[in-house]
Order: sequence, then structure tokens, then C-alpha cells
Amino acid sequence: MSYNATGNPASRRIASMLDEGSFVEIGGAVTARSTDFNLQAKETPSDGVITGYGVIDGNLVYVYSQDATVLKGAVGEMHARKIANIYDMAMKMGAPVIGLVDCAGLRLQEATDALEAFGSLYHKQAFASGVIPQITAIFGMCGGGLAVVPGLTDFTFMESKEGRLFVNSPNALEGNEISKCDTSSAEYQSRTSGLVDGIGTEEEILGQIRTLISMIPANNEDDNSYEECLDDLNRVCADIANASEDTGIALAQISDSQVFFEVKKEYAKEMAAGFIRLNGMTIGALANRSKIYDAEGNAESFDTVLTVDGCRKAADFLNFCDAFSIPVLTLTNVTGYEATKAAEKDMAKSVAKLTYAFANATVPKVNVIVGKAYGSAYVAMNSKSIGADLVYAWPDTQIGMMDSALAAKIMYADADAEVLKEKAAAYKELQSSPMSAARRGYVDAIIEPADTRKYVIGAFEMLFTKREDRPDKKHGTV
Repeated sequence: MSYNATGNPASRRIASMLDEGSFVEIGGAVTARSTDFNLQAKETPSDGVITGYGVIDGNLVYVYSQDATVLKGAVGEMHARKIANIYDMAMKMGAPVIGLVDCAGLRLQEATDALEAFGSLYHKQAFASGVIPQITAIFGMCGGGLAVVPGLTDFTFMESKEGRLFVNSPNALEGNEISKCDTSSAEYQSRTSGLVDGIGTEEEILGQIRTLISMIPANNEDDNSYEECLDDLNRVCADIANASEDTGIALAQISDSQVFFEVKKEYAKEMAAGFIRLNGMTIGALANRSKIYDAEGNAESFDTVLTVDGCRKAADFLNFCDAFSIPVLTLTNVTGYEATKAAEKDMAKSVAKLTYAFANATVPKVNVIVGKAYGSAYVAMNSKSIGADLVYAWPDTQIGMMDSALAAKIMYADADAEVLKEKAAAYKELQSSPMSAARRGYVDAIIEPADTRKYVIGAFEMLFTKREDRPDKKHGTV
């Protein structure tokens, strides 16, 4: 192999991410083909991108790492072709592609040649979507058309200090400049735009990628992501009822060895999304969340509602899980929709996307109601009516149209306080209790919170051989 693991950041990142000594470079002798604008006078080793393959915990992966020491990592014709070649090989072998980005943009000296080759990279990414996992990590510049690359991948990570991700530079936005709002920063892209799944130091990012690769399938047909479960399958989750608000903690308690790999953790925090393991099997997990506790016990609070960003986050995650046959678990605690003028503009469409994603997914789907489940917001959260295979509920949950006291007030608007109290109690018993839903078949079992792990493991074991078809069509339009 021709690269030097200590010679520059591009090769150092590859060596740090992959199993030691496993990387094999492909196309190391390739250089720029263009001779315009004195480009022939410049050395372009590997044409500014190191490409090849290696393994992570024994799992085959294909990698490209841009070398900012060569023309600032700018993408030229041969540079783009090398990446496209890696995609071709990854598709044939059914292995993930990991892109380590540090790039000044398109190479101006090569103009249309670079542009045409770069466009072919978009084409490869589009074809690979849903076939092999695609991961991008941004360590330097990722601007202009290159910003579309992480947008086309499944997961994106970003170095918190040096990483820059933008279509338009912050200073090019009318009324803005970088000191006002750095729209290219890791914080903005992870917290506000929601494109970035995780941020941190170079070492932290590469560690997150290693963990992710070990949890997800290599492609949409062969799943080798199982690992031996050393945890008790019947382990009692004694304190899980106290985590009905911070459901990220609840998901960790359910999971083997209490591991929860959260994605997009800074974006739409009221919707937790990520991967857990149950009896060694990777499960995609979504949960409504009304509180997040930090290490000191301080809580950040959210309303128990579906938001525009939360729906989009969940729908995208669901689509990934369905494409790669990863079963889905949801923890539901939702009372309605975000009610603001800004949210109303996109709310109906966003909830429709979430509803469609659940209804369209053919993977095993299990829902555990851990709090309130009101109205059509509950329907959209993996209810039995839109295709959940099994629905469980904790004993103290409420399932129905709305809070029983409000329902009584609407139905008996002229009644006094005593009558309203009596009617609310009756409504709660007859219409919004978990037993009422269970009697109608909308809930399959009422379970004790402490037994949640045991029940969901059993459910997914039973659903392991699930096969379900959809009407023959090119694709949906939602």
C-alpha cells in the first residue's frame, strides 16, 4: 500500500478508524489528468483522495478520505472517479461506504470535467441508497455542491471545531455574517438543520463510526450485525417507570448491556431515535420524550407533542430501518401536535410523512405505550391501526381521544363540578384506560413496566420471520 499512516490527516484518519493494518489502498497512483491553467506544474498525489477498503471489527468497509494537503482537497475529475469506483465496488460486495471529507470544493482548473465527474458521484449515491449504508464524516470544509453528499448519505458526523458544512457561506446569506449566526458550524448543523447525527473531536467521531458499523447491517440483504447477548433476557427493569419522561434512559434500560446509540441527539430532542440491542439483535428505537436529564440531574423539558422536526427525524430513521430490515420499537407518550403559527405551515405534511413511514414499513414493529396516547398524534406513533404488529401498554397509561376531564367538559358543558367529576371518571374507565383499549383489541397486553425488556424481546423473537407485502407500485408519493 502506498499511503503513509502518519504522513497527513487523511491517512491518519483511515488508520485510526479501521482495524490495525487492515487498509488496502486502491488507485494510489492516480493523478490529475487536466493540464489547463498550469495544473501540470502541481503535484497531485492520489489526486487528493485516498481510496480503498479495510475492516472495522471484522466488517468489510470501503473508505475514501480527502487529502487537504493536495490542492486543499478540491474535487477534480479523477478525484471524483476514484470515489465513484469505490461505490461500484461496495455495491458489488454489499459493504458500507465511509467518506472522510476535508475539501475546498470543486477544482476550478478542471471546470466541466470536474463537474461532470462530480455529478456521477451523486448518481452513484442515489443508486446505493437503501442498498448499502453510507456514512460521511466532515473534518474540514464541505461546501457548495459537496454539501449535497452528506445529504445523500444515511449518517453524518462532524468535527466540532474545524468542520464546516454549508451550501451557501454564512456571509453570503442576506442580513447575516458568520459572527451573527455561523450556519456552517457543527452546532448549527446538528441542532438546527438536523443533518448531522453526531459531533465531537476527530477521535470521538471515528469511535462513533466504529460503533455504528458494528450495529447496522452491511447491506439490505445480508445481516451480520448480530452479536452474542451476555445480558439476562428476563432482566427486570426495576426503575424504568421513572424514565417514562426521559425515554432515552428507558431505551437504554431495555437494551442488552444498557447500550443506546442515539442519532441526531441534538435535533428535535423531543423525539429520541437510535439503535439498541435485544438478545443480540439490532433494533431501531423511537420514543416520545418530555425530559432530558444531564449528569447533574438537571432536566430540559419538552411538551408531549409531535413537532415538525420530530416527525421528519422519525420518518427518516424509519425509512433507513425499513430499507435494511431492522425491526422497530417505539415508546409512545404523546398528547397532540405542536400548536404554533410556524409549525402549522408544515405540520400536516410532516405528520403525514411519519404516518406513511410507519404504515409503509414491512419490518417487525412493536409499540409500548408508556404515558398518554391521545388522538391522531397517537395514531401516527406506530398504533395498531397503521400497522404495529404488537402493542403493549403500562397499567397507568391513558389511551383515547383526549384527557377525560376535558372530554367530560365538552360533552356536559352545562353540568356542575360534581357531575363533571363523575362523568370524567366514567369516561376514563370506559374510553381512555388501557383495559378499555385492550378489550377492543387495540392493545395486545397490559404489562408491568419492569417486565418491558422481557416482553419486547419475546415479541421480536416471535416476529423474526415476518413477511409482509405491499401493493405493487413503483413507489409512494408521500
